[in-house]
Amino acid sequence: MIIDKAEVIVTSPDRNFVTLKLTTNEGHTGLGDATLNGRELAVVAYLQDHVVPLLIGRDAHRVEDTWQFLYRSAYWRRGPVTMAAIAAVDMALWDIKAKAAGMPLYQLLGGASRTGLLAYGHASGKELPELFDSVRAHLDQGYRAIRIQTGVPGLKAIYGIASQAADTADGSIRYDHEPARRGAFPTEEDWDTRSYMRHLPGVFEAVRNEFGPELPLLHDGHHRMTPIQAARLGKDLEPYDLFWLEDCTPAENQEALRLVRQHTTTPLAIGEIFNTVWDFKDLIRDQLIDYVRGAVTHMGGITALKKTIDYAAQYQIKSGFHGPTDISPVGMAAQMHLGLSIHNFGIQEYMQHGSKTDQVFEQSFTWRDGLLHPGANPGLGVELNIDEAGKYPYEQAYLPYNRLADGTVHDW
Repeated sequence: MIIDKAEVIVTSPDRNFVTLKLTTNEGHTGLGDATLNGRELAVVAYLQDHVVPLLIGRDAHRVEDTWQFLYRSAYWRRGPVTMAAIAAVDMALWDIKAKAAGMPLYQLLGGASRTGLLAYGHASGKELPELFDSVRAHLDQGYRAIRIQTGVPGLKAIYGIASQAADTADGSIRYDHEPARRGAFPTEEDWDTRSYMRHLPGVFEAVRNEFGPELPLLHDGHHRMTPIQAARLGKDLEPYDLFWLEDCTPAENQEALRLVRQHTTTPLAIGEIFNTVWDFKDLIRDQLIDYVRGAVTHMGGITALKKTIDYAAQYQIKSGFHGPTDISPVGMAAQMHLGLSIHNFGIQEYMQHGSKTDQVFEQSFTWRDGLLHPGANPGLGVELNIDEAGKYPYEQAYLPYNRLADGTVHDW
């Protein structure tokens, strides 16, 4: 089964997406997600100029061999651009293989280990009444676990708050679902870590008092704290029984998680900006985290992320795959199939894509009673509507960045 056509498709329905479509000489097609938020065209060039010429004429069945070839033959390994490109190829090949077999992909990965995937949604508010309304809205949508993000007194704009203005013509896209602003330069936001740390425990106390002890609550620190600050916050949040504290300190410094772990029993999740198993190796081996936050789109695809999560299983560490709207429906489908099949599934982040995106990417997954399922269609269960995709050309967009009160650039 030979690859005889490879297309890189860029479309921007509700945001920019990069999709690789492979076609074989037998007429099977496969899709892969290569979206890298704010740097999409770098992956497009990598695919078009360097990867696509290597794919034509290859046997589409040789998934592992193709992965190793693309990773090792480049010599300059790792990094988000390289791994997003490899991920797209890997997803597309698995999609083709499962379609050729006439079964949904999870069956080729070992079959279902559960009936559905527990997913969490993103509740937020500038102040408590707005936050409570957001929690109730997510409960009404069926979510059984909810991430809590809150405004901080004195700060004008902050990551993860849905009601902050988004620069769309009709205002329909939530800021927390798509913080990348379309335009020629990133939006500047403000930050104060001490104010945030003083404010957050009271927010979780109020949420627990309002919604009780049973609802799983999560929070994303978004890499903004030093290790000792993260340790302090984890300890301060212990009374509120978090499902996890995510990205409490910049992930590049893996040793920092050892300090955090020594001071708090709050479960820790990290890794959405990681690109290979090597980024997770010490954190897993030394049991410094509880959840692997890698994304199939940025970790080199299904092949690589499955190996990472199988390694984590030896240490009772579970999955918590990254799932914002900059993971396209193709990438989300791939994660659903993987999550359904692995034994050590933990939870799946689930941001619902906009209506335009759902028209471009036709999907077979289901969302019922707080559980996701990839569906029974052969392959990934996603097809690209080329005509719809063509209606939405690429638009330049950047994620925001932070400055402190004295003007210092800070982690966003």
